[in-house]
Amino acid sequence: MPVLGITGGIATGKTLFTSCLASLAPSLQIFDVDRCSRELTVSDPVILEGIRNHFGPDVFDASGVLQRPALRAIVFADPVEREALEAILHPAIRRAWQDLALRIREQPGAPWLAVDIPLLFETSAEQHFDKIVVVACSAVTQRRRLMEQRKLQPGLAESMIASQLPLAAKIERADFVVWNDGVPEVVESQARLLSIHLFS
Repeated sequence: MPVLGITGGIATGKTLFTSCLASLAPSLQIFDVDRCSRELTVSDPVILEGIRNHFGPDVFDASGVLQRPALRAIVFADPVEREALEAILHPAIRRAWQDLALRIREQPGAPWLAVDIPLLFETSAEQHFDKIVVVACSAVTQRRRLMEQRKLQPGLAESMIASQLPLAAKIERADFVVWNDGVPEVVESQARLLSIHLFS
């Protein structure tokens, strides 16, 4: 069963591209790493205990719910703290999508699995994918999206961008590059071309 890795930088449009690809290939199975991360930090007691043990009770509210903005402020201000959070989350996330791959492989005519994984290269996961797509855009567009669409302060936006491998380095290591600097229709057309190339 082939596995497609979809990665890029923050706010470059990975989710949009993945959605376009899924609409063009209904049999394509999708795993969203960011969604998995959110689910783990809401309901997984082992993950939540690991976060509490390392970061303390201040990142939780009075009812024990993790306050993601507070945690985000800590980890993007300090690379050591970011690595600590990744060490808690990433093994569980990787197990989750690899378990899904195993289940899909048992299906008749096993379809492709696409994994939307922002830190594919940063976590040295290349060997787990048959093909890798990098969704990219200009630095100006990336910063504008973070500040206008996600309402982030400039300093936090810069820290989040700096925490990832530069887009140019990701592009060099990609099998395919999707450029998302304009309207969604341009991404849709690129998804259509890739769908024909991979799935036909």
